[in-house]
Amino acid sequence: MSDEQEFRDPSLAINRVYTRTGDAGTTRLVGGQKVSKAALRLECYGTVDELNSALGAARVSCLDLDLSLVSDLILKTQHALFNLGSILATLPQDVGPQMPRVKQADIDLLERDIDRHSDELPPLRSFVLPGGNRANADLHVARTICRRAERLCVQLHDEEPVDPLALIYLNRLSDALFVWSRAAATVNGGDEVLWSPNSAH
Repeated sequence: MSDEQEFRDPSLAINRVYTRTGDAGTTRLVGGQKVSKAALRLECYGTVDELNSALGAARVSCLDLDLSLVSDLILKTQHALFNLGSILATLPQDVGPQMPRVKQADIDLLERDIDRHSDELPPLRSFVLPGGNRANADLHVARTICRRAERLCVQLHDEEPVDPLALIYLNRLSDALFVWSRAAATVNGGDEVLWSPNSAH
């Protein structure tokens, strides 16, 4: 491992897509423990994986709008989410010092960007509805998945230890996704869709 690398690189070879080892509804954690695919820990990192996929779609939408700053941050976030999934797929006693994980620096990056974008956005006068444009809608989908991932990880933390930085990261990421969705809606002079209670009928 080079001096620049904090985490070890993956060491795996995916030669076959199917192995039949999970046909009975079980899988193995990073430490080798066999668990049910319905286990809460799997629900946690499976939802983080779902979030990563939603962010991939959002990143493409942001590139279409030439929101390169947001799309670059989304890509960094996707790497961080894979690091988070790695930790969630590992029991606390099996976590090694060079195993990928989210760090305080990842949270700091999100907070700096939230502050920067918030300074450039108009004040909100109402709640917003998803759908100002495609990127805005995609980012809101990612935001709601992120909230679900956070709730699941909190539920897991109530039963067994979860890295506190993982919980903080998901909480801060959902805030960032909200701010990025606003930036996407207002790009090129666009408008956000504001909630109007009397427009429901």
